[in-house]
Amino acid sequence: MPVTGSQLVAQAMARQGVDTFFFLMGAPMLQAERACLDAGMRGIDVRHEQAAAMMAHAYARVSNRPGVCMACSGPGTLNLGTGLANALVDCAPVVALGGSSPVNEYGRGAFQEFDQLAAMRPLVKWAERVYETRRVPELIDMAFRQALSGKPGPVYLDLPGDVLFGSVDEGDVVWPPQPGAATDRPRPAGDPRLVERAVELLAAAERPVVISGSGVLWSDASSALAAWINRTEMPFYTTPQGRGVVPEDHGSAFPNARSTALRNADVVLVIGTRLNYVFGHGKPPRFSPTVRLIRIDIDAAEIAAAPQVEIGIVGDARTVLEQLSEAAGDRITAAQYAPWTDHLRAIDREKAPAAEAQLSTDQEPIHPLRLCKEIRDFLPRDAILTVDGQEILNYGRQTIPTYVAGHRLNSGPFGTMGVGLPFGLGAKAAKPDATVLVLHGDGSFGLNGLELDTAVRHRLAVIIVISLNGGWTGDPKREKPGRELGYTRFDEMAKALGCAGEYVERAEDIRPALERAARAVAEGRPALVNVVTDWKARAQTVRFSASST
Repeated sequence: MPVTGSQLVAQAMARQGVDTFFFLMGAPMLQAERACLDAGMRGIDVRHEQAAAMMAHAYARVSNRPGVCMACSGPGTLNLGTGLANALVDCAPVVALGGSSPVNEYGRGAFQEFDQLAAMRPLVKWAERVYETRRVPELIDMAFRQALSGKPGPVYLDLPGDVLFGSVDEGDVVWPPQPGAATDRPRPAGDPRLVERAVELLAAAERPVVISGSGVLWSDASSALAAWINRTEMPFYTTPQGRGVVPEDHGSAFPNARSTALRNADVVLVIGTRLNYVFGHGKPPRFSPTVRLIRIDIDAAEIAAAPQVEIGIVGDARTVLEQLSEAAGDRITAAQYAPWTDHLRAIDREKAPAAEAQLSTDQEPIHPLRLCKEIRDFLPRDAILTVDGQEILNYGRQTIPTYVAGHRLNSGPFGTMGVGLPFGLGAKAAKPDATVLVLHGDGSFGLNGLELDTAVRHRLAVIIVISLNGGWTGDPKREKPGRELGYTRFDEMAKALGCAGEYVERAEDIRPALERAARAVAEGRPALVNVVTDWKARAQTVRFSASST
């Protein structure tokens, strides 16, 4: 029996266990998208392709499996680019399918003819084109394998129109030998000799610190990391994207003593994260000149790129953590670090009242810290929070904790603005029963704000809170060119699109507005709370680069 390339796309996706995809309709992908819908998958159509890639990114982060996005040929596929580049830097497994002009018309000026494969290669981990209809399932299987192998990342598969429209006999189709095998993740163990050296170094340490990142999430190593922290009581800190792997009210979390802990640590165990600008590249002044670094990473190239690391263990985070625990036996105990943890706990407790007092300000315009406090006190422990912007991103990072692995998303190391609402909708699609709140700056909201329409049409009931400070970043001197945006009534825009809308100018009105928004969400309606905040407020945070916005 003959089968088309479009039908094979749907069949191959079903074999990978895909239940949701994000797309913007258009040729030559229409028949493939229809076939996926007919196969029972949920298709969430968006208002801009970059939002589809971002939603797939968030879906992957929250569900811990590849997210899928699709786009039509030419500019449609190119519009996926920003979202895919963000996923690449964030190491998120996204499978992107792009329709393209027919192979049999290459070089003849076909409609939207463009070398999409060449354009996509710098933006993804792996990119390929299907030239034969019978190989569609084979290449889709390969795409999923590449997205998940080693360090995860986005992949792109180019699907020319004549490949999609062409038909072959079912007996000629190249099927992978095992359905769904592409999503089986290898878990390489670390070199036992290096694991033993790491245990010896940690056992001799007096002031250890654990740093973890998204690799713990992708490895599903949260329980293994929590077990290590519970057993050793080592102070721990995470990257902004890796938060929640251990609840942030854990007894070994000392957020107000972070700088002291990093600066004075004698041994640092780095698990599943790059030593990039977030942690000062693992060098002074963020760390002591004499600090000794142990690093666990699935990617040997990452360890090779950090010569300051004394012990580099290549392996799966969960597997290596289990190896460490077994090898440590009773050689590493919480008691040996008690003076160190007591010191950090004292600092944390000493600073906590002043930090809380800053959050409680009643000033007008509302300070962003007060907005963050109200959100913190409103959210349930298992809520998913996505944050996007400049000032509000930094304020939110400093003040709103996360308690569940994978439940915190932001623009990540690529600093891509506009991710907030798409991330929130992708997260809601992955976990429809979870409370999802998107905390946006007003500037960043404008980049993908029309995805409110997507939220309404697909009943993705999230709460969006906008810190409306009238422009890009805080600007006490009002001297930054292009900063001013005015005070847009995004709440009225939201109402026009079918959402609930709230407008807040006083601090005491924030919580009631959030509660009304929650009632709207309980009825299946997205809700937007537009909060006027202080345009002069500038978040104090560690300087990440030589320039700042």
